Amino acid sequence: MTQTERLARATAHLPAPVAVVDLDAFDANTADLRRRARGVPVRVASKSVRVRSLVGRALDAGFQGVMAFSLAEALWLVQEGTSDVLVGYPTVDTDALARLASDVRARREITLMVDDVAQLALLDAALRAAAPVGSGASSGALPDVAVCLDVDASLRLDVGPLQLHLGTRRSPLRTPGNVAALARRVEALPGARLRGLMFYEAQVAGLPDTNPAVRMVKRLSVTDLDRRRAEVRDAVRAAVGHDVPLVNSGGTGSLETSSAGPAVTEVTAGSGLFVPGLFDGYRAFDPRPAAFFGLDVVRLPAPGWATAFGGGYVASGPAGRSRLPRVATPGWSLTGTEGAGEVMTPLRRRRGAPPLAVGDRVWLRHAKAGELMERFDVVHLVRGDAIVETVPTYRGEGRTFG
Repeated sequence: MTQTERLARATAHLPAPVAVVDLDAFDANTADLRRRARGVPVRVASKSVRVRSLVGRALDAGFQGVMAFSLAEALWLVQEGTSDVLVGYPTVDTDALARLASDVRARREITLMVDDVAQLALLDAALRAAAPVGSGASSGALPDVAVCLDVDASLRLDVGPLQLHLGTRRSPLRTPGNVAALARRVEALPGARLRGLMFYEAQVAGLPDTNPAVRMVKRLSVTDLDRRRAEVRDAVRAAVGHDVPLVNSGGTGSLETSSAGPAVTEVTAGSGLFVPGLFDGYRAFDPRPAAFFGLDVVRLPAPGWATAFGGGYVASGPAGRSRLPRVATPGWSLTGTEGAGEVMTPLRRRRGAPPLAVGDRVWLRHAKAGELMERFDVVHLVRGDAIVETVPTYRGEGRTFG
C-alpha cells in the first residue's frame, strides 16, 4: 500500500480539505535530522511546524530548545510549559516586550534576537517600565533578559569592481567590529545579558543542491562562514570579556556542514520534519514527506481532467511554480494555466495514470512546511493506515503570530 493510499484509508470518514502528518515519516525524519547533526544539539524551528504537540514530539525525541518566530509566540509557548525558547527574529512588539520584562519565567526561558540599537532601545524602555514590579518579585530578583545577536551569514564575492551578495539580506551586522560594538551595548544595558550569536546561512540551508553552480556557492559559503564565525566570536569575547554559550547556525539543508563549523554549539531544523515540496531537490538527505493535505474530486470537466475542491495554499516567497503545492497522487498534476485554485483546483492526468472519479481523494504537499498549518484548525496524526490522534494547530488553539 502506498503512502497516499494509507492516508486515504485513514481519513476516508473525514470531510476534505483535511491535513495529516504521517508519524512514521515524521519520526524517521526526526531521527535523521539528529543523525545528520552528528551530536550537536538541534533546536526545533517552530515556524516550520506550528503544531504545539508536534514541536513537543520533536523535543521528546531529542531536539533541544525551540526557535520561535515571534516574541508573542515565545511567551505563549513558555506559558504552556516550553523551556529555552530562542526568538529567531528581532521584534518591535512593545506589548510583548512589556510582558517579557515583567514575567520572571519568561525572562528566564526566552532569548531575544537583536541586530540593531533601535531594538535594544525598545527593550531598554520595557525593562525600565518593569523595574518597580516584576510579577510580585522585587526588581533585583528578576533574571536578566538574554540577548542573541543575528549576524549576516551571506556570501560576498568581489568580481572586479563589483561585489556580489549571495544569500538573504537579513542582518546589518557582518564584521567582527560592528558585532562587537553591539555586544558591548547589550552588556551595558541594565537587566540584559549577551547569551549568543546566530549565523543563518540561507544560501546553504535553503537552496536545493542539484545545480552545480549552487553547490559551488555552498562550498564557498561554508569555507567563508567557518572563518568569519571564529573571527566574530573572538571579537565579541574581547569586547565583553567572556565567551557566549550559544552559537546557533544552519537549517535543514545544511546540518552536516553547520554542525561541523568551528564554535557552533547548536543547529536549527524544522522543515526537515515535514519535508515540504521545496526540499525535493536536496541531495544532502533522503526526503521523506510527512505533511499532506487531502482534497476531494467534485467534478470531471473532460476526459483526463478532474477538479478538486479547495487547495489554493500557495507558499510565501518569489511568485512562481516553485511556490505551488505538489500533487502527491501518482500520475496527476496541477495545470499550467490555473495552478492551485481558491475554491477549485483543476488537475490533469498524465498518460497511463489511473483515472479519478467524483468523490475520490487526492493528496498534495505544501511547498513550505509550517505555512500549511495556518489553513487548518486540526491535523490528524496517522500511523500506518489509521489516525492515532487529532491535535490542534496554532490556529486551532486560537493563536496566529504573523
